[in-house]
Amino acid sequence: MKAYIGELIGTALLVLIGCGATIFAGRAIGVLGVALAFGFGLTVVVYLIDGVSGAHVNPAVTLTMALSGKFPWSKVLGYIVAQIVGAILGAVILYAVVSNMTNGALIINAGFATNALSEGVGVIAGALIEIIMTMVLCLAILDTTRTNWSKDSIPLAYGIALFATYIVAIPLTGGSLNPARSIGPALVSGQNLDQLGLFILSPILGAVLAYFVHIFVFGRDRRRKTQVEGN
Repeated sequence: MKAYIGELIGTALLVLIGCGATIFAGRAIGVLGVALAFGFGLTVVVYLIDGVSGAHVNPAVTLTMALSGKFPWSKVLGYIVAQIVGAILGAVILYAVVSNMTNGALIINAGFATNALSEGVGVIAGALIEIIMTMVLCLAILDTTRTNWSKDSIPLAYGIALFATYIVAIPLTGGSLNPARSIGPALVSGQNLDQLGLFILSPILGAVLAYFVHIFVFGRDRRRKTQVEGN
């Protein structure tokens, strides 16, 4: 149970930090700043809950870990539910803050940090960038399970990977790579729901692709399993 609670809290914090930066400071800090907020946010979250749940905070990561034999399939559904609930909780908190601001309606109608295709970006282009960047993110995370990374360096590796991939993805799609991150703000605000399916399916495909690339390059390796046994 502790592992599920850890995933819920961790995903809520990621949404609060990353989407909060997008909502309240996005214009001022730009793509680089938002990517840094998500990257540093993930780093903090991993430091906080890695020992409790493995700090997936992303259904795509949970899936690629399970496919690779580094996470038990029996816990996949529970993790994904916890992540989605956490993302919704984080979005609800942000919505409550925004709703009590004088320009709250404008912020919500402007998108509320939901994922959507940018002007001139087609569905195929958006899907491809989400799939490929999710694959890169998942491959980086899988590498920390394959090699002898120190415990203190893993959170930084996660954060750098998210930062790097978000710099590419944000200008085109707002940067998802995480179905839970997309679901929370979209459901709470009601914005861009017509595109939500794209940001659920594409990261899942990216996670599956990461598994096959990982197997092709490195073969099967079950060295480091996520620390969830007994939680």
